[in-house]
Amino acid sequence: MAAPSGAASCEDFAEFQELLRVMRTIDDRIVHELNTTIPTASFVGKVDPGVTCKELYESLMDAHTSRERIIKNCISQTSAVVKTLKEEREKADEDAALLKQLRKEQTKLKLMQSELNVEEVVNDRSWKVLS
Repeated sequence: MAAPSGAASCEDFAEFQELLRVMRTIDDRIVHELNTTIPTASFVGKVDPGVTCKELYESLMDAHTSRERIIKNCISQTSAVVKTLKEEREKADEDAALLKQLRKEQTKLKLMQSELNVEEVVNDRSWKVLS
């Protein structure tokens, strides 16, 4: 199962979450993937389980690496936006719209940071099933 390609949009948190949901499909279906990867006794001569397990392992590693890279990239981008908005807020004392935008970006940043914790749990669960 290949991960979707392309750059993640960090602007819209819902889109960011949807991308991660799609990319986590391999982890969500790990038991199914194992069941279809490891051949039954009747197919053991036709399929090399070592090769198919290695391919599954590599797919899982690629998926985990890609998701972590996307999450950290979005955290970095959003952190930069928050920093810029904080600097602008210091210059403009009572700009309600700016304050509202800052709070929105700070909330988005916290949610993205929490995705790193979710990612760790998802990864651990997959590796426990695989080992």
